Amino acid sequence: MTPEKGKNEKTAAGSADEKRPRPAGKGEKTAEGCRLPSPKRNARYGLACVTSMGVRITPAGSMQVQGSEWFRMQSTSAETNVLNVSSSLGIPCLALTAFVAGSPIASFIKSRLRARGIDFTGPDKEQGGPWGYRHQFNIADTGAGLRAPRVWNDRSGEVGREISASDYDLRKIFAEDGVSVLHLSGLIAALSEKTTAACVGIAEYAKSCGTLLSFDLNYRASFWKGRESELREAFERIAGIADILIGNEEDFQLCLGFDGPETGGNGIADKIGGFEEMISRVSEKYPGASVYATALRSVISAEEHLWGALVRAGGKWYVEEPRSIRVTDRIGGGDGFAGGLLYAILRGYAPEDWMKYAWSAGALAASSLNDYAEPADEKQLLDIYGGNARVIR
Repeated sequence: MTPEKGKNEKTAAGSADEKRPRPAGKGEKTAEGCRLPSPKRNARYGLACVTSMGVRITPAGSMQVQGSEWFRMQSTSAETNVLNVSSSLGIPCLALTAFVAGSPIASFIKSRLRARGIDFTGPDKEQGGPWGYRHQFNIADTGAGLRAPRVWNDRSGEVGREISASDYDLRKIFAEDGVSVLHLSGLIAALSEKTTAACVGIAEYAKSCGTLLSFDLNYRASFWKGRESELREAFERIAGIADILIGNEEDFQLCLGFDGPETGGNGIADKIGGFEEMISRVSEKYPGASVYATALRSVISAEEHLWGALVRAGGKWYVEEPRSIRVTDRIGGGDGFAGGLLYAILRGYAPEDWMKYAWSAGALAASSLNDYAEPADEKQLLDIYGGNARVIR
């Protein structure tokens, strides 16, 4: 199946290397001699993902779901949220997904992907009647003050649960056109038995074609219930060939079975120390990965968070201690973090800049009602990181 184009049609190499100076020099190895990931050049797509597309409806005016009569609808998925940083800044991106044939919701999703500059490919499956396939509905408010946001997932009959590796022309996508980085999340990898097998198969094929693999573990207890042994094996296979691993202590413990520090900790030093100790053991089991990252979040209120970042690249740690950010809607902040990290890697920037782009893209996503960051340009991200909110005229 030929991918349908969004607004970007350049090659990944052309947009990555020719348009702007790098904020820091690129080095293939750190001072310790540990190799850093080197994205495939001259690829048609800088970034691709496997995803189940759906919609989110949000009450207007920070209302609760049960008390609101007005809702805003957007097209969303965790994985395309990650792609959106790169697609906004000119790097061609591709979503491998599935749609319900003839559905107005599918038409809405496709139109929004085009507007976001994300190409897409995948089958249009017949609905099969009113009780057949559909796209997931994510129903979530933003919270307000000390009232936390609440999320209600409505996913029965979700068409994305049927995704299979055979739905896509993998040879054309990865061997002929080329993809620099494939991003997977633990959500699509655990969504169903079919998507688990699809993610493993697509990841292994992409790696055989020289594509880097990014894996955000993203543990969800409801997805793992009753499938713990099967999913542990699948996640270990994907992590075993990943170049970039993203997740917090809980993700590494519950997805990959590592013993970790006790939950809690009274400050940033406890969180940094716990994560560093765990990753030192993770890296021994999965030596193929050279980048590990996590966002640090402490909630003051629905509108104020302390936001930080940890990135380990080539054996060296880069730390952004949490600082206060204003929050419009917290959903998608972690996806923005991953998206900023991958964008900076694709541009060939130095590891200390990966952390800056990751932190600022997450903060940007949290400032928006959309579930994804939409940077106007790199300057906007660097201004956010630097704390410069002066008006641009």
